[in-house]
Amino acid sequence: MADTPAFSLLNPFAAIDLNIDGQADGIKQWAISNRAAIQPIKNFFDAMITGIENALQAVPPGIMLVLVVLLAWQAAGRRVAILVAACLIALGLLDPIAWPLAMTTLAIVMSAVILCVVIGLPLGIIAGKSDRFEVAIRPVLDTMQTIPAFVYLVPVVMLVGIGNVSGVIVTIIFALPPLVRLTSLGIRGVNPSVVEAARAFGATPNQIMFKVELPLATPTILAGLNQTIMLSLSMVVIASMISVKGLGNEVLRAMGRLDAGKAIVGGLGIVLLAIVLDRITQGLGRSARERGHRHWWQGGPVGLILRLFKGPTKSPVQPTLEETE
Repeated sequence: MADTPAFSLLNPFAAIDLNIDGQADGIKQWAISNRAAIQPIKNFFDAMITGIENALQAVPPGIMLVLVVLLAWQAAGRRVAILVAACLIALGLLDPIAWPLAMTTLAIVMSAVILCVVIGLPLGIIAGKSDRFEVAIRPVLDTMQTIPAFVYLVPVVMLVGIGNVSGVIVTIIFALPPLVRLTSLGIRGVNPSVVEAARAFGATPNQIMFKVELPLATPTILAGLNQTIMLSLSMVVIASMISVKGLGNEVLRAMGRLDAGKAIVGGLGIVLLAIVLDRITQGLGRSARERGHRHWWQGGPVGLILRLFKGPTKSPVQPTLEETE
């Protein structure tokens, strides 16, 4: 072992060793010895991912395409539905294996987003209500957003091993902060006079939360959900380094073989999937004014079916001057 250099004011760091790498090795040993305690969480995540993937893979591509297009039409209108249909058709035509890989990727993204909502929505509500909690959680969110993904790949793999479960956990760490931040922002952005009016009419705190604050904050919360989905998709290729399946794994394998064709197929598949999810979630986040002051069920395929069953109805048009006379 080389002798420790003498302390010098010009280069003090050469003589100081905090033994951080040795302490990190101790964390590794702790993770290995306590892996059994994390096994139930791993089993739950694995069952969730497998269930969603099996459900998506069981639906024939043609039926899945129609269902997603109808969802896009209901959420964002006919123009977005046409764009979504074109993207899904292009995705299926990229390669015979592109659609199954896309469904696997979608299952991983959906699992991560569902868990982000379960964790992030309550945290965002608490942060929107409590200044102390918001100040305390802000550095944690900053760290989660800025730390490189490769840094926490190793601890996650040490705890739960390689596979889809590790990919979902890594994705949650990376994609959770926008949902927490924008949920807090939406709650704080509610007009205080509206809350005071609800309180004056005798509304309970729970009624104010679920019937006033959350509905008014919904567009901002859905914008955070949109960002969470996009960040989850951006982690697909990085997570494939720990044996996460899907389109990202196809890109990684193509890079290893210098196969430009397969890399383009995987990359374009991720882009098309991102466009589909982005347009649908943006449509869900439209305000009532953007929808023409209509409820969600009054447009799209649901509104069409309701109009067919109810028959033609007179539109509430204001009477003209001739009619009033």
